[in-house]
Amino acid sequence: MKFSILLAALAIFFPSWAPAAPSRAEVEKVISDNPDIVLGVLRSHKKEFLEIVAQAAQEEQVRRQKEEEEAEKREFEESFKNPKKPEIGKAAHVRGSKKAKYTLVEYSDFQCPFCGRGFKNVETLREKYGSKMRVVFKQLPLAMHPEAMLAAQHMEAVALQSPDKAWEFHDKLFQNQDKLGGPFYEETAKAMGLDVEKLRQDAKSQAVKDRIEADVQEAKKFGFTGTPGYLLNGVPVRGAYPVEHFDEIIKKLEGKP
Repeated sequence: MKFSILLAALAIFFPSWAPAAPSRAEVEKVISDNPDIVLGVLRSHKKEFLEIVAQAAQEEQVRRQKEEEEAEKREFEESFKNPKKPEIGKAAHVRGSKKAKYTLVEYSDFQCPFCGRGFKNVETLREKYGSKMRVVFKQLPLAMHPEAMLAAQHMEAVALQSPDKAWEFHDKLFQNQDKLGGPFYEETAKAMGLDVEKLRQDAKSQAVKDRIEADVQEAKKFGFTGTPGYLLNGVPVRGAYPVEHFDEIIKKLEGKP
């Protein structure tokens, strides 16, 4: 890309070269023999040169974005044939029946605003599909969110006392993202009738850290680097897509156009 930028610049600043279409070797020889001339021209035409560089950078960004979109589309189509298979063990956070037709696995961060939006979407899906859908929640706290890890640790600590209340705690965290912090976790746990001292100890335990790390590693295995991320019957959804997007996946799973 650097060579093409330079060639374009030289074509502008030395138009007499353009018809001759100099080879790479010829351009390199001119630069090597006359570095002061080339640098002088570039200094004198900074604006034009920067415009060329900016345009090239923009074109490269568009190219990469198109590649990523095409790769995601290929992965999406392929996943219907070869769905991804997350681990759903006995200790998993599950809402709904194991016999449910659809399983939505969520990798999420309690401090992420997009996850807050995703939480509402998941609740809408649960209401819409009822017993046909079960939801599995997995932790993916991002380093950019200072409260994310602590919130995840406290939910896992609550789960050690009561798996059912862990879901209640999960809901409270997403419904009060502006209040996240140690005092809120303990006040919420106390109001739920939990042992707060045990909560403090468990939140710092290696067992809780290992549980979160297992979720994080699984998310990475499936290529989830941001939040939220979902697997709907093994089909990946990267981001807080609207409910309609999940509906379309379900239609496709059903073989409907």
